Formats: sequence, structure tokens, C-alpha cells
Amino acid sequence: MSKDQVSIVQEPGPNEMRDPVMRAELRRATVWFGLAIAAALIVLLIQPLLLIFAGLVVASMLDGGTRLIRRYLPIPRGFALLIVVLLVIAFIGGVFYLTGVEIAAQAEQLRQTLEAQAARLSGWLSELGVMPGAADLKGLAQQALGSVGRVTSFIGGAIGAIGSFFLVMVIGLFVAMEPRIYERGLQWMVPMQSRDQFAITLARMGRTMRILLAGRLLGMLFEGVLTWILLSIAGVPMALLLGILTGILAFIPNIGAFVSGVLMVSVGFSAGVEPGLWAIAIYFGVQTFDGYVLLPLVAKHTVDMPPALTVSSQILMSTLFGFLGLALADPLVAMIKVALERKSEQAAEAGFGPEPDSDPPPKTIRSRRSRAKPA
Repeated sequence: MSKDQVSIVQEPGPNEMRDPVMRAELRRATVWFGLAIAAALIVLLIQPLLLIFAGLVVASMLDGGTRLIRRYLPIPRGFALLIVVLLVIAFIGGVFYLTGVEIAAQAEQLRQTLEAQAARLSGWLSELGVMPGAADLKGLAQQALGSVGRVTSFIGGAIGAIGSFFLVMVIGLFVAMEPRIYERGLQWMVPMQSRDQFAITLARMGRTMRILLAGRLLGMLFEGVLTWILLSIAGVPMALLLGILTGILAFIPNIGAFVSGVLMVSVGFSAGVEPGLWAIAIYFGVQTFDGYVLLPLVAKHTVDMPPALTVSSQILMSTLFGFLGLALADPLVAMIKVALERKSEQAAEAGFGPEPDSDPPPKTIRSRRSRAKPA
């Protein structure tokens, strides 16, 4: 039995690069090309990524409630999570069952009131000669109140967002049920020599997110209930709906408070001068207490972000990604800040700066006086 004779060419082919410089340049180009593809995919898939991040925000809320229950009741994690989910479902269902019809009626009344107030404002400015015509200002007012219309339609039942809301809830529930599985999966995506630092950063992000959302939920509950009670006492119409809107918009700092204030004052002056003045006083009173008492207490235990950074991130995220980006701007910036702070600590531990949580040693400057030598 004869064997086949095979001739092998020993010379390098034209597509084989043996030059180490060329190989290094090729690897560098591949890295940049991969980063460009990743950036393009992020731009194309930004809406699903935001939905996933919203699911993680919901998971942090559920996980925070579960940890709070287990702190006082020694029960398994699954039972504690079930209690939290049942409480959330009971709260949402009870609110819509008891006040659903009233909220729907007040939402339509709120829309009509805002349109009437915009028309009155446009006519008053036209009489003063500030604006060229009432029709133009009315169109601008309707465009400016477009976001308000989206919020009221969301409260009355936003049919178009039910699917996304359901997906966010499902993702949040699955992650809250077994957070260790997803944490281990994220660690597998990181090189082994960096997993220790990555685990510490991930734990700090989770803790910061839980505390941030706990403070945010406390502020939402406080603002919504207090606004509803005070507006009802002052005789402002649609107090229940305004309280619910104020509580929901409190999740978005600064911008949410401004929108709720516009709604409150507009509805108040639609019923008369005295209810309008009471609405202004209630708005500033609630926001002052929330800004100078409640938020500083929360900021002591979580990420304290400067107001200009918060507003800038909200404007950027809302312009790029709409209402979902506006709602998630604050948690996203908080996570980025935690990651950057952890990077700074790692650099300090590696000897590139002062130790973390320590002040740099004071520097002393000694002046030398020149003395004339004796002759």
C-alpha cells in the first residue's frame, strides 16, 4: 500500500505577518475597531439597555425591602421577597381600586384646566404687547406642556408603556430572586486578577443604589401625602391627583419638582386667587422641607451629587433618550460616580496618590534669608 506524497511549501505566504511591529499595529487596530463596534451597538440598542437598567433599579428596590424585612424577621429570603411583592401589588391595586375613577376624572379636568390657563396667559401677554399674537403663544404653551400631557396620560393609564413596564418588572423580579447568579455571571466576564476589585465595586454600587432608592421612595411618599393633605385643607381642586403626580415626579429631582409646582399653581389659580396663593405657599413649604431636611439626611448615607451635575445629566439624558432617560439619569450618574471613586481608591492604594479618606500632609515653605558675608 503506497502512501501519498505531499509537498509542503516552507516559505511564508503573502498574508502571513512575521514582523512584530505589524502584529502589534494589527492588534491595536483590532482593539479600536472593536471599541467602535461596541459604541455603535450601544447607540443602536440604547432603549433595551435602558429597560434592562430600569429592571436593575426595580431589583434594587425589591432587594432593599427584602433586606429590611429580614433584619427584623428571621425568615428565608424567598418568603421576605414574596412579602415585598405582595405589599407592592396590594398598594398599587388598592390605590387604583379606591381612587381609579376619581383619578381618571381629575386627569381629564386637569388637562382642560391647563389648556384654559395657557389660553388666559397668552391673552394677557398679548394685551401687554409682550408677544406678537395669542395664537403663537398658545401653540408654544401647548408644546411646552407636552411633557405634562404625557405624565397625566401615564397616570390615567399609558397603554403604550404597559409592555415595557411589564418587562421591567419581570427583569427586576428575576434579578431580585437570585442576585448571586447574575453577580457571578458578571464576575466571569472580568479577568481573574481583577475580580476582587470588581466585586468590591459591584457591592458598593448595589449598596448605594439601595440607599439612594430608599431615600427617593421616602421623599416620594412624604411629598405626595403631605401635598395631598395640605391641598385638600386649602380647598385646591384635584388635590388627590396633584398629590399623586407630586409623589411620582419626586423620583426625578429638580425637574420633577418644577413640573409639579407648575401643575399645582395652575390648578390653584383656576379656582381663584386665594387657592392659587395657598398652592404657591404649599409648594414652597413642601419643597423647602424636603430640600433642607429630608434630602440632606439621605445624602449623608448615599452619593451626594452636586445639583448642577444632576440637572445637566437630566437634560442630556432626556434629550437623548426621552422620559425613560430622564427618570434613570440620577441612578446612572450615581453608579458612574461610585465606579470613579473606586478607581481613585485603587490608584491611591497602588501608590499614585494619597491614601483614601486621608488628608494630604501639610507642606511647609521655609524662607531663607541671604546674609552678607563679613569682610
